[in-house]
Amino acid sequence: MVRAGHTGSTVEELPLILVVEDEYPLQEIVEEALSEGGFATDILSSGEEALTLFRGGLKNYRALVTDVGLKGRLSGWEIATQMRQTDANLPVVYMSGAHADEWASKGVPNSIMLAKPFAPAQLVTAISQLLNSVPPAAT
Repeated sequence: MVRAGHTGSTVEELPLILVVEDEYPLQEIVEEALSEGGFATDILSSGEEALTLFRGGLKNYRALVTDVGLKGRLSGWEIATQMRQTDANLPVVYMSGAHADEWASKGVPNSIMLAKPFAPAQLVTAISQLLNSVPPAAT
């Protein structure tokens, strides 16, 4: 969804969230929730794609939202850990049905775990909370 014509904002001005989720129905729910919450999204199905895009540095991702159990070689835990090596303050929201109990031992510091199923508004609240607690980027 592209937002157009509302109060002078453009898609480029919206905070961009990198989402890694391999289930298409959940991708749609996450995209809709974040769009309605005032965020732009890039949604990918694999951790490998997400890391390539993130490391490319072409876009300014403000946060990562990742499922923990993904198809492919990388889990959400590994994706977040590797992205935090590049950006130590990157806000991370994990989504999981089966792995939520592992968050304390495998999640990165200052992250949030949303156990599936969760209300879409909980995702927007979690991202907003983390973004509001991130120190401004050094320029």
